[in-house]
Amino acid sequence: MNLDDYSKFKELDAQDMLGEINHLPGQLQDAWELGNQSSLPNWSGIQGVIIAGMGGSAIGADLLAAYVSSSCQVPVFVWRDYDLPAWAQGAKTLVISSSHSGNTEETLSAFQQARARGCRILAISTGGKLLDAAQDAGAVAWEFKHTGQPRAAVGFSFGLLLCAFSRLGLIPDPQPELELAIQAMRSQQAVLKADVPVHKNLAKRTAGQIMNRLVVVMGSGVFAPVARRWKGQISEVAKSWGQFEFLPEADHNTLAGILNPEDALARLVVLFLQGNSLHQRNQLRSELTRKIFMLEGISTDYIDAQGNTPLAQMWTLLHLGDYIAYYLAMAYRVDPTPVEAIESFKAELKTSAPDFR
Repeated sequence: MNLDDYSKFKELDAQDMLGEINHLPGQLQDAWELGNQSSLPNWSGIQGVIIAGMGGSAIGADLLAAYVSSSCQVPVFVWRDYDLPAWAQGAKTLVISSSHSGNTEETLSAFQQARARGCRILAISTGGKLLDAAQDAGAVAWEFKHTGQPRAAVGFSFGLLLCAFSRLGLIPDPQPELELAIQAMRSQQAVLKADVPVHKNLAKRTAGQIMNRLVVVMGSGVFAPVARRWKGQISEVAKSWGQFEFLPEADHNTLAGILNPEDALARLVVLFLQGNSLHQRNQLRSELTRKIFMLEGISTDYIDAQGNTPLAQMWTLLHLGDYIAYYLAMAYRVDPTPVEAIESFKAELKTSAPDFR
């Protein structure tokens, strides 16, 4: 498809995923405001936070954990599994159960175990079994409205967590930096929207560059979860293979695997997420790692963040990745919204164990 003929996008994008991406800065703002309006006890004595979630809900937790790592005085764990780790016991542990639908079985399992162990609980969802269980247990529940795919609600899954951490005094007030991040997203968005032609649109050009290639996204620091987000969007939106790697870890193993198989590596493209908010050593690692890849004939490129703060750079990169995945879907001529393989798997899993939780 000609990516400048955006009038044809609606033929594939019947459920308006593009509209969801366009609205992401506003969604992030809405989430912050909703979190400040929602009830929350004045909890004290919290010694650790577990955020239980999967998929689109968990990526918001990843972003939050990376962002607060330099300011939060208690450990924050993102839990993508059933049940909970053994140390999660009693009121000293806050368990935040985040599920877009409210029916994610792994998250429901973690919620029930948190309840049995006497942990403090905050449930975040659009409804479903999670909100029902939270109400039955007398747990704190935050409900938000979103009818689209969970991955399109990343502004809520991050923004509500950010607000909860702020209100509980776990981090300094992030509102000034959040406002700068939203401004940076909107400024960048002006050259990424569908009506901006390819020669002026980085997202469209990058989608063309990675089409028919196996994509690897490299990130470090606050960009590590953004790399994971890019991979998820490439897979779910464009129905294309993607993977993510973290620096500096990749320099301790992945570098040894760039010789074989040659035919597969010839189709590889490695994108390095860059920005001045990263640790200087990781910036240097990114440059040297890219050089080694290029010398082995592997295609690479830098993707530079916009904005002047870590949060702004994190979110401008994330937003750019969403646009790239969308235009890649258009180039492949696939509907960016449905994820039939995932839904079919969930249906089969439910059939195999219909009474779980």
